[in-house]
Parts: sequence; structure tokens; C-alpha cells
Amino acid sequence: MLCDYHVHSYFSDDSNTPLIVQAGTAIHTGLDEICFTEHVDYGIKSDMNYPAYFREIERARSELSGKITIRSGLEFGVQTHTAGQYEKLFAQYRNNLDFILLSVHQVNNLEFWNQRFQRGKSQDEYNRGYYEELLRVVKSYHDYSVLAHLDLMTRYDMNGAYPFEKVRDIIAEILTTAIHDGKGIELNTSSWRYGLHDTQPSREILELYRDLGGEIITIGSDAHNPEYVGAHIDEGQEILRGIGFVKFCTFEGMRPEFHAL
Repeated sequence: MLCDYHVHSYFSDDSNTPLIVQAGTAIHTGLDEICFTEHVDYGIKSDMNYPAYFREIERARSELSGKITIRSGLEFGVQTHTAGQYEKLFAQYRNNLDFILLSVHQVNNLEFWNQRFQRGKSQDEYNRGYYEELLRVVKSYHDYSVLAHLDLMTRYDMNGAYPFEKVRDIIAEILTTAIHDGKGIELNTSSWRYGLHDTQPSREILELYRDLGGEIITIGSDAHNPEYVGAHIDEGQEILRGIGFVKFCTFEGMRPEFHAL
């Protein structure tokens, strides 16, 4: 079973691809299930049209019925000072949602991709600062399914790979909190196209999650255009098997469903 649980369409500000095109590509790629996870980043970006998004999900389900399972999700880019907005948003649309990715894309409204958060900080400071914010968020915010691209800073670290051992303690606390709350993590296969030195999150983080008792794990391409829909999902499954995982998850109505790897 092949499922891509991190896909964006033109409902996300950084994609121009129609939702139905992404879903159609998933069929041609041989996927059995796809979950759309459109960006919501309060503090830095304008809100999306949720009713239109859910209508289009239903339209795609109707048009492609019997060909692929389509799930409705969002990617919440939570910060400690915006958590309350996400609580209200989730309460409003929880009956429409199957899945929520929790990400931290910025701290104090300073984004990582453009180096605004990293500017003026040492590699220790911005890496530790990212994980400290993520820990604060998971301790205070609970309306999510899995943690997305947990070592996200690796994508944008101009100083190269940051040693895992320097942040192992805080990552362990993040993972322990998520496991205690019944949450999971994702394997984000965009590491291939970003040319990262390891998976995302790294094998060390995946192994730590397993060793701590974590079982809920999804696999997603983070595709923003058709070229990457379903990319490296099968390879991701093989990596998880090699680490010792025996199952991966899909979600329906915010509830995990387990499948053999």
C-alpha cells in the first residue's frame, strides 16, 4: 500500500497546482491514498478559503471515486503565540478533517527558509532555538496528528549538518511528549530533492522515536507540484523497515489506521 500524506495544492500559498491535478497525478503514480495538507501559518501568511478547500476535496472524491482514497488535512505552522488561533480553527472544522501535520516554520514570525530567524545567531543558537520552540508548542498545543519534518532546520542550515548529540536531549523530550499525547511523526521524503545528507527526520531521530516506544508514523512527499507527488514513498517504506518499524499509518477522522510495511 502506497500513501502520500504530505501534499499541497494551490490552496497553499507556495503552490500553483490545482488539487484535482495533484490527485490525478497520485493515481498515475500508483498511489492508493493521498492526503492534502494545505499550509496554515498564522503570524506571517494570510488565511485560506476553508469552505472552498473542503468543497474541492469532496469534488475530487466524487470525480475520482474508486480510483484513489483522498483525505482532507492541513499543515499547521504553529508558534507559541499563535496556538490559540489554531485551537479555534480546529474546533471550527474538526468534522471536515482527517489529519493535521504540526510544523514549526518560524519563531517569533521570523521564517527559516529566508534565513531571517538564523541571522545574527550562531549555529548552536538557531538550532537550539528551533527545538526549544517546538518543545513549547507540543507541550501546549494538542490538536494535531503527527510532527512534520521534525528536523526542519536541516533544510535551511547554511553551516551544514548539526550534530544530533547536541540536541538529542531536547528531541527526546519532544518525542516523549508526542508519544504520551498519542501523536506521531512523519518521514518526509523531500530530503531526496533537497539533497540532504540523511532522511528527514534523520535516521537517528527515527531510531530514537522507535526506541522510546513510538509507533505512529506517516510518509509524505511534501509535494507542491505534480513532479514530486508520491516521490520516494516506496524507498521511505524500505528505510522504515530497515530501522525496525513494522507498520505505518494513514488517518481517517483524526484517527490513525495501521498498515503493514
